[in-house]
Amino acid sequence: MATTADFKNGLCMDFNNDLYTIVEFQHVKPGKGGAFVRTKMKSLTNGKVIEHTFTAGVKINVARVERRPHQFLYLDDMGYNFMHVETFEQVSIPKNLIEKPLLLKEGMNVEIVYHADTETPLSCDLPPFVEMEITYTEPGLRGDTASSSALKAATIETGMEIRVPLFIQVGDRIKIDTRDNSYAERVKK
Repeated sequence: MATTADFKNGLCMDFNNDLYTIVEFQHVKPGKGGAFVRTKMKSLTNGKVIEHTFTAGVKINVARVERRPHQFLYLDDMGYNFMHVETFEQVSIPKNLIEKPLLLKEGMNVEIVYHADTETPLSCDLPPFVEMEITYTEPGLRGDTASSSALKAATIETGMEIRVPLFIQVGDRIKIDTRDNSYAERVKK
């Protein structure tokens, strides 16, 4: 058991028969009345974000979650198949538990979040940046832009389309920010 004084970003708790993690919180002590805590929480089972206000001192049930290193193996009709890096155990995860499935590449290392009490996978977290190869893009012509930040469409090796600068060509390896699917930089060969 914990109280609202123990709130911090990333804390997982049982709330309304679901598992939630705190995304954002704010302790408020108005001049009149009792103190309270405003929170923004994300469901670990369905991904919905809700806002809730707790009165100060309320007890909550903290849920134990574990992050375990896995490697992506392949995709089949059962789902996305991963192997634990240390124990070599294999687990299959449905697509809805992976936030950006189009950025997964065979052999990529990820972290799978498990509910420690029930041993069920809750989500799959990709690393902040991934390296991909450009498989198709139109050639960027000099003088095409009015500003220096012009972007064009490009397809990466997993089939996902992203926006890249004009100087990127087919065969180039780029680094992609997985938080917003944006181009980060070209990888030196």
